[in-house]
Amino acid sequence: MKCDKYMGMDVHQAMTVVVVLDADGRVILETMVPTEAAALIRLVQSLSGPLRVTFEETTQAAWLYGVLRAYVTEVIVCDPRRNKLLEDGSKADKADARKLAELLRAGLLRSVYHGHQATRNLKELVRAYETLSIDTQRTMARIKALYRARGIRTPGRGVYQPKQRERWLELLTDAGIRQRVAWLYEQLDQLKPLRRNAKQAMLAESRRHRAVSLLRTIPQMGPIRCAFIVATVDTPHRFRTTRQFWSYVGLAVVTHMSSEYEMTAGRVVRRRKPVATRGLNHNCNRRLKE
Repeated sequence: MKCDKYMGMDVHQAMTVVVVLDADGRVILETMVPTEAAALIRLVQSLSGPLRVTFEETTQAAWLYGVLRAYVTEVIVCDPRRNKLLEDGSKADKADARKLAELLRAGLLRSVYHGHQATRNLKELVRAYETLSIDTQRTMARIKALYRARGIRTPGRGVYQPKQRERWLELLTDAGIRQRVAWLYEQLDQLKPLRRNAKQAMLAESRRHRAVSLLRTIPQMGPIRCAFIVATVDTPHRFRTTRQFWSYVGLAVVTHMSSEYEMTAGRVVRRRKPVATRGLNHNCNRRLKE
């Protein structure tokens, strides 16, 4: 519509660069505001008419989405991996903000899902458990790597057991390496109880969601996997069709076709040639595909 406005925002820790276009693509505002809720709300409230806002998915995207969504017509948090047009031409904050506004006006942005506050607590607890699990695995891998680097075999999990650590440390003749492994053991001792507490909190929160109970009725689906699925998918209603959900979890078949039609007896008909199948799609949520 003629009165619509399109705002592109290049968000940074201290300042946010803003460019606003009208329905004809003319720049009606270029400014910088502090990356603070009050300043951003004042800016969008100063603009009349329907306002559509876009910015890239970053660390601050979830917070900014929650701040702005009640004051504008639409908020699109776009996927920076898909904004290839931003790589063309000069690279600058103001230029990036204008390109985002132009892509928004043209309808060329792919949005990243934000919404459904009911699972917010579960999302944070799942992230905490996942982070602590990764840190624990990395610490254990580093301990074994230091032993292997000195030609010491470390079969099984005995190298991590507290009662056997002194015997393993005695195999390291270099004092510096011995101290480094001792610190890694201390780090591992700190991470394990934190991971256990995070797991208990995550499972307790997951039991409050009916979707977890429904998923538990599926064979081979444990409580941790169900909590991960609910926290990641959020709600099935975000997908318009089941085919979109299969694509999201990486189970959609990718096909490639070219020169599909030909002229036969003066009519356009579709060629009868087999579709080239290229396997499953790679652009998916890795956590759900595991």
